[in-house]
Amino acid sequence: MRDKLVQLEKTSRLLEPSYLDRQAVREKVIDYSENFLDHIEEINAFNISDTKGVGLLDSPISDTGIGIDEALSLIKENVDTPGLNPASGGHLAYIPGGGIYYSALGDYLADVFNRYAGVFYASPGAVRMENMLIRWMCDLMGYPAGASGNLTTGGSLANLIAIVTARDAQSIKSKDVERAVIYLSEQAHHSIDKAIRIAGLGEAVIRHIALDDKYRIIPAELERQIAEDRNAGLNPFLVVASAGTTDVGAIDPLSEIGDIANRNGLWYHVDAAYGGFFILTDEGKQKLAGIEKSDSVIIDPHKGLFLPYGLGVVLVKDQAKLNASHYYTANYMQDAASSTEEPSPAELSPELTKHFRGLRLWLPLKLHGVAPFRACLEEKLLLAKYFHDKVQKLGFESKLEPELSVVTYRWVPKTGDTNPFNKALLDAVVADGRVFISSTMLNGEYTLRFACLAFRTHLKTVDTLLEVLRENVGKLDERPANA
Repeated sequence: MRDKLVQLEKTSRLLEPSYLDRQAVREKVIDYSENFLDHIEEINAFNISDTKGVGLLDSPISDTGIGIDEALSLIKENVDTPGLNPASGGHLAYIPGGGIYYSALGDYLADVFNRYAGVFYASPGAVRMENMLIRWMCDLMGYPAGASGNLTTGGSLANLIAIVTARDAQSIKSKDVERAVIYLSEQAHHSIDKAIRIAGLGEAVIRHIALDDKYRIIPAELERQIAEDRNAGLNPFLVVASAGTTDVGAIDPLSEIGDIANRNGLWYHVDAAYGGFFILTDEGKQKLAGIEKSDSVIIDPHKGLFLPYGLGVVLVKDQAKLNASHYYTANYMQDAASSTEEPSPAELSPELTKHFRGLRLWLPLKLHGVAPFRACLEEKLLLAKYFHDKVQKLGFESKLEPELSVVTYRWVPKTGDTNPFNKALLDAVVADGRVFISSTMLNGEYTLRFACLAFRTHLKTVDTLLEVLRENVGKLDERPANA
């Protein structure tokens, strides 16, 4: 047995490379990543690919490893080249963040030291850091000292945690679901619908409240519907508002909805995954007034703080309610149970084992300070106004003033159908590759979207998009675009 153990140890120790081995691989990886960053402004935002990374399948996982040069070649050709480049400032299609560099270094340290950030007993410093960040964000949202939250993988899990907490706080049992009523907007993010289903509320009554001409919930319609449902013997229990919808960037009337929820005893949840961090700016603070009236809110640092994908946040005004939905005990965890100085993340979410996500947020905030983040957010708000003005001068129709950093627009051609024309225009912009845009449907109209939140998006990027639009409209339409 000892001989076998010695033999196994010899092979297993290959997982612990020497200093020189680590250095050699690390330098190759750093050189590769630095080359990417040095040339980021020259790299397309989108590359149409016939192979779509299929070359990875030619190098299957096997018993023997490959060299770092071969591995990086596979990554470059099959992962980093085809499709969308979310790190590009030309990513104007969805709601990106961009991936600031110091956050990557935070992840590197977190992975090397592998702190378990789920339980205070196991890693008090890591948990304190995450709780400190949550407290900072609670303060931003105007939440009281008794509030708490959790650093999640993203907005989808954050919404799920909030809706499960709302369900339990409102005492919705399985026998009550068919009478329970949830109020939201048709513009609500699809992760809300997904969370409702996963939380066992799929058979609840879902009310989509009428919207105004800016795609915002009409408060009077919400209050009327709640009264009608209550008179019908139903149980209104949850209203979900949006602070920055994906399609148009709309902000529902947060303060008015909060007052209605409070008067009627409903749990009030705000999905601010996209728009929440604009509260760091003076304009955003005004537009998000009333968010402090919510019972729960989600915000995504991998959007509004420009972090790499993989960090959302749920905040709940009453920590006891969050804890009641997610706390669990096990015999093997009895040693940790006595450590109550700080709330443990594992008691406030479905996750037990979790990555030390806090370091990817803490390190850039500490190294940069908040000021550059605020300036970047203010820049995006102004770039949206700039694009909205300039795209109309090109001859595009843009009916909505941007509320945050999303602008919707479309070209009405001189002849032919408008929807197919705008689809062809989008395809031409995507094929060009320098910038990447997306579309949506608004009242049956195929509409182009300008979604500006990548931290590398600056004035030059927006001017490039305007030029690409002008060039391609001129090619596609008999009527040339205005200069």
